[in-house]
Amino acid sequence: MEQWILLAAAPLFLGLIGWEAWYWHRRGRAIYSAVDSISNAALALMHQVADALAWAATLGLFYAVYQFRLFDIPATWWGIALLVLGQDFLYYWFHRAHHRIRWMWASHVTHHSSERLNLSTAFRQSLTYPISGMWLFWLPLAWLGFEPTHIVAVVAINLGFQFFVHTQAIGRLGWVEKIFNTPSHHRVHHARNDKYIDRNYAGVLIVWDKLFGTFVEEDPDVPCEYGIIGQIHSHNPVTLTFHEWQAMFRDAWRADGFRSALKQLFGPPERAAKAQRIG
Repeated sequence: MEQWILLAAAPLFLGLIGWEAWYWHRRGRAIYSAVDSISNAALALMHQVADALAWAATLGLFYAVYQFRLFDIPATWWGIALLVLGQDFLYYWFHRAHHRIRWMWASHVTHHSSERLNLSTAFRQSLTYPISGMWLFWLPLAWLGFEPTHIVAVVAINLGFQFFVHTQAIGRLGWVEKIFNTPSHHRVHHARNDKYIDRNYAGVLIVWDKLFGTFVEEDPDVPCEYGIIGQIHSHNPVTLTFHEWQAMFRDAWRADGFRSALKQLFGPPERAAKAQRIG
């Protein structure tokens, strides 16, 4: 279901990408490049296939958990509103975990590996999310009593919303900035500046970042520098998908002892190499 929802929105997404590319071309700014955009599209197709297979494999588990649900939450307006709110709350923790645990970062790094930020960057996803455990974060919703197919649909809608925040063409949005994730907030999230790195994990609502201390406003005096620490200079979708998995397993293999190997696999990404040295 997630794939069908996002595929249905694909013409709108592609139309807006075309408009944004034209917008920046008219202003003489190299926000887009053909090779980067083609790489993003290839990664999106790879991700969609893997995601469809993952949902086919795990939906039965969601229904198994649903059999032990705490409540029977109806698909009324308030039930759907609760599901949207609950899923967005769990998305915040999914996103934060994928920045703070190297096993999960190995998947998410693909999304951050472009030194450009435009609407096509939203397509830049990894096919390894099912391996890093993305689906685990939505299981509590089934246990609470939300119907699994509704969970899948809301996950897709949340991801669809996030397409629109991957842009430099929209400035600050007044009062909207106080409640919702916006292009300004998400530019901060994609930046590798010391001031911005690992901030603004929001999906739809920025209030989670404000509640849990991870919010930073975009500073006009500190332009965002996009990409990752230890930038990988490749447009090969296979390289972009697996480079951090390869580095992580190499570091774990070379680690001095079992505990050091675990730190390489499950420690914070920026501390993994240090953990190997200090054991």
